[in-house]
Amino acid sequence: MVQKTKALDPLKNRARRLKQDIYVLYLSYRDPRVPWFAKFFAVCVVAYAFSPIDLIPDFIPILGYLDDLIIVPFGIALALKMIPRPVIEDCRMRADEIRQRGKPKYWITGVLFIVIWILCVIWIGSVLYRWIQ
Repeated sequence: MVQKTKALDPLKNRARRLKQDIYVLYLSYRDPRVPWFAKFFAVCVVAYAFSPIDLIPDFIPILGYLDDLIIVPFGIALALKMIPRPVIEDCRMRADEIRQRGKPKYWITGVLFIVIWILCVIWIGSVLYRWIQ
């Protein structure tokens, strides 16, 4: 049992790092030193990472988790490359300080993301409805 735990430690550390990187992206898109295209991409990655709606639904065997294992880490890595290094370093320090104080809860942001997804689904539904008729 001890060896299984030690074998999973690198994966746990990687998952923790991804969660921290998502929070770093959240903090960085609010920084004025970040170019607009990097802010836009960072917002998209953060929204997708926290969204309950996936590109490939999780109930589809194997493929359902593929987006969580490939798309999200790739998006995070790409977004971090677009952001200037000093901004990332500042945001990492701020993220560590906030994490040490306790997990922040952003209910307004969560509700906003859900409303945006609902509006997108309604819009896509109306476009498809007009297209079918």
